[in-house]
Amino acid sequence: MRGGQSYTYRFTVTGQRGTLLWHAHYAWQRASVYGAFIIYPRIPYPFSHPIQAEIPIVFGEWWNGDPDEVENRMMLTGAGPDSSNAYTINGLPGPLYPCSNQDTFIQTVEYGKTYMLRIINAALADELFFAIAKHTLTVVEVDAVYTKPFSTTSIMIAPGQTTTVLMTANQVPDFTGMFVMAARPYLTSVFPFNNSTTIGFLSYNNAGTWKGKSPVDPSSLKLHNLPAMEDTAFATNFSDKIKSLASPQYPCNVPKTIDKQVITTISLNIQDCPENKTCLGYEGKSFFASMNNQSFVRPSISILESYYKNLTPSSFSSDFPEKPPNNFDYTGGDPLTQNMNTKFGTKLIAVPYGTNIEIVLQDTSFVNLENHPIHVHGHNFFIVGSGFGNFNEAEDPTRYNLVDPPERNTVAVPSGGWAAIRIKADNPGVWFIHCHLEQHTSWGLATGFIVQNGQGPSQSMLPPPQDLPSC
Repeated sequence: MRGGQSYTYRFTVTGQRGTLLWHAHYAWQRASVYGAFIIYPRIPYPFSHPIQAEIPIVFGEWWNGDPDEVENRMMLTGAGPDSSNAYTINGLPGPLYPCSNQDTFIQTVEYGKTYMLRIINAALADELFFAIAKHTLTVVEVDAVYTKPFSTTSIMIAPGQTTTVLMTANQVPDFTGMFVMAARPYLTSVFPFNNSTTIGFLSYNNAGTWKGKSPVDPSSLKLHNLPAMEDTAFATNFSDKIKSLASPQYPCNVPKTIDKQVITTISLNIQDCPENKTCLGYEGKSFFASMNNQSFVRPSISILESYYKNLTPSSFSSDFPEKPPNNFDYTGGDPLTQNMNTKFGTKLIAVPYGTNIEIVLQDTSFVNLENHPIHVHGHNFFIVGSGFGNFNEAEDPTRYNLVDPPERNTVAVPSGGWAAIRIKADNPGVWFIHCHLEQHTSWGLATGFIVQNGQGPSQSMLPPPQDLPSC
């Protein structure tokens, strides 16, 4: 919409309950325009613990500069992006950062009570580990879908993901009455990154002596439970524990068979610098990203509008390659010499209404192996399989979980590995698929898919609202 104006969105929520992230989707405005979107169930939660309170915990980033300018400079020069200056918990960086001692999130709790923490990662560029010193977290929901409960000392959460946990305040505090809660990045990138830690405090209100201020020397507090930044083993083990509840009341409707399979590489690319231009990426080249060696170009006009109005689709095509253009050792090659220039375009996948589609997301070693959080708009999906190394079309599907796979809207594709997701394409329209690391989306690590109309109005795209503002 135009600056200074407002617009009220009207939509129906069906089949979902729990915690989601809402955010801006233009340039890097997601750096500050985001929040929690909570859908409360009409019936009791599927767990017996009495909940004392529900507490949103939203991780973000603090930028001293303008994030849009960071993106513009990155795209203009071909270099890697600058990193943020701090991480935040509910908008507050915490006392480990300069001049931020008073900007610290403190959550008061009562001994013996159980609390629901609705945790959201709204950061632009980092998966994050999170833990509360000496406390156990019980995961009960991810991305607004109930899970089989399991206990953990910490979590890994990718940008765009949500994780709801139960925490019982059952530890004996010291004279401060405080326990540290902390978040720091899960590192799989070779690019400069913000390697800092944001902390807040859990304050027991019946400890007796605490006066409501953070400790004089917060650096002396131990970050119990928090994994090391390169702890891929923990991140993998945590993700593997997440299973759909798959109960009679909350069934797991994973497609057991598929109508279409797409296997796509996820790559960072080093592009030759155009003539008469100076590029500041690796060896005077530019950084880009791609899926199946196609770097997504956002057209100047809306793909959704063009498709709905049946306009001549000169701005996009429905021929996204459904297999990698070349077969090679995707995760074992030299990250620089094997790298290839990418192609640019706006290629999408088109499927009939009701198609069961499987998308295998394969990381590559181009530039570096990296964990990529891939987000699909318009649909939930089921993560039926994942692993390290190259996806084996003959063997890996025999190990799929088709009983209780996690249902999500964002999957953290393992660094140097693959993830297979299945989607029931039953939401007609045009939907974006992209990496939720914002610089990767800017570089073109994205595609989209068109779900064609089915039979009758209930299986067809809705017309645009009459009050929809023009750009």
